[in-house]
Amino acid sequence: MSLFHNHDHAGHDHSGHGHDGHHHGHHHHGESSGAAFPWRRGMLAALLIAFAVAAASLVQVRSGEATVITRFGNPSRVLLEPGLSWRWPAPFEAAIPVDLRLRTTSSGLQDVGTRDGLRIIVQAYVAWQVQGDADNVQRFMRAVQNQPDEAARQIRTFVGSALETTASSFDLSSLVNTDASQVRISEFENQLRQQIDQQLLTTYGVRVLQVGVERLTLPSVTLNATVDRMRAERETIATERTAVGKREAAQIRSAAERDARIVEADATVKAADIEAQSRVEAAQIYGRAYAGSPQLYNLLRSLDTLGTIVTPGTKLILRTDAAPFRVLVDGPPALDSPSAPNGKAGSQP
Repeated sequence: MSLFHNHDHAGHDHSGHGHDGHHHGHHHHGESSGAAFPWRRGMLAALLIAFAVAAASLVQVRSGEATVITRFGNPSRVLLEPGLSWRWPAPFEAAIPVDLRLRTTSSGLQDVGTRDGLRIIVQAYVAWQVQGDADNVQRFMRAVQNQPDEAARQIRTFVGSALETTASSFDLSSLVNTDASQVRISEFENQLRQQIDQQLLTTYGVRVLQVGVERLTLPSVTLNATVDRMRAERETIATERTAVGKREAAQIRSAAERDARIVEADATVKAADIEAQSRVEAAQIYGRAYAGSPQLYNLLRSLDTLGTIVTPGTKLILRTDAAPFRVLVDGPPALDSPSAPNGKAGSQP
């Protein structure tokens, strides 16, 4: 019994020893798995942190914009090229976009005085944009804290002051006139631009692209004075044109009268020449007629004389036996026959 008991005890001890060995092996496997999981979680956390830092360090510069990188609130550099760039993550550095697109600002209606002491109401517009270089972008940031509305408000103040100065260099007739050749609006706009161009660039980093007069009206007092001035100008022009017309008419009339006198003198000379020529030809005809038949010539001349002195309203009492009325009693004289001797006509049998 003693051996059996010892054997059982020994077997129990062996069994107990085997259980302890199994338990020891199981504890060693769990300890290896627990050491692997923290390492993987650390790698994943490190990757997430690196990704977040990289994302926070990337800066995208859009087209039409500039990006100012500030370091602890102070501008350090300016990014102008569109695309991705790097910066230190916040709070070390921050990225502020600045709009470089074209903007338009109106001055509003301004009551200003002209050089000749009249008042006009004018409204101008300014097309401007932030100059696309690092210095002017930083200047815009410092001047208006990257607020375009504040920049527009201050630009309106500049333009209002420049309108007053520019208008004092022009007469009203140079801005409002019925004669288009007298209007100098383009010169007004150029001078207005020169007044504000350099100031806006040096103060705000803003480049002025265009300045124009948007509206120009007249107050009632100025309007009445303008109408009176225009009426006087039109009357002056009408008087001048009337005088010119009268002068030209007198010149034309004088030239016409001179030409008429010249033509008349030429006609008189020609008529005198023709009359003299006709007298010569008439004398020649009379001579030939007298030479051919003296008695017939004397008869015709007597009749011509009678026709000259006796008209349908003439009443004459004359002797009928005197020439030239003798012809009325005696009848025409007998013509000499060419064959009759001594120039006497032959008798009929």
